Amino acid sequence: MMRSKFLRPGVVALGLLASLAPAAAQAEEAIFAGGCFWSMETDLDRVDGVTSTTSGYIGGTLKNPTYQDVVTERTGHYEAVKVTFDPAKISYDKLLSAYWHSIDPTDAGGQFCDRGPSYRTAIFPLNDSQRQAAEASAKQVSVDLKQTVATQVLPTATFYAAEDYHQDFAKKNPAHYNAYRMGCGRDRAVRAVWGDKAQMGLKPAHS
Repeated sequence: MMRSKFLRPGVVALGLLASLAPAAAQAEEAIFAGGCFWSMETDLDRVDGVTSTTSGYIGGTLKNPTYQDVVTERTGHYEAVKVTFDPAKISYDKLLSAYWHSIDPTDAGGQFCDRGPSYRTAIFPLNDSQRQAAEASAKQVSVDLKQTVATQVLPTATFYAAEDYHQDFAKKNPAHYNAYRMGCGRDRAVRAVWGDKAQMGLKPAHS
């Protein structure tokens, strides 16, 4: 028996509803340097709306740097984290807030026990909208803390993913990571800067 070339009314209705349904929000990315990338990954992974994080290097002159290159402090690279997030769940502004409250933005020489240029804080906006938001938030942080903010908003640069053993380091090596984090004093220092506003990876930051 030949099939009718006309669609049933129910099929037409379903097709119409599908065409009217809003498109899912595309994932967006952001890049932050905040000292040790193990800790930045750990803190930002717990932010509600963040779907993935990647540790890496950015901002220097050496192409395809390795960890051994970067720790010489001669490449100009920062340890950084590329964040993929769902803009339907968290805005870039809220992500900036989570970032600021995970670091000491007044420290120009590194973060906590990690000293040197590769451990400095910086934001690498990926478009004009992110740049404007980052610059505005940096000014507000300076007002809130009543101090000069050392964290720079820098030009977009090539992000190089770090070696596999650095990715999800805290999840794969919890004892090692927890000992490092406690010994480095990161949480104590962040709380000293931010008080109850400190974002230390203890619970999600809601959008």
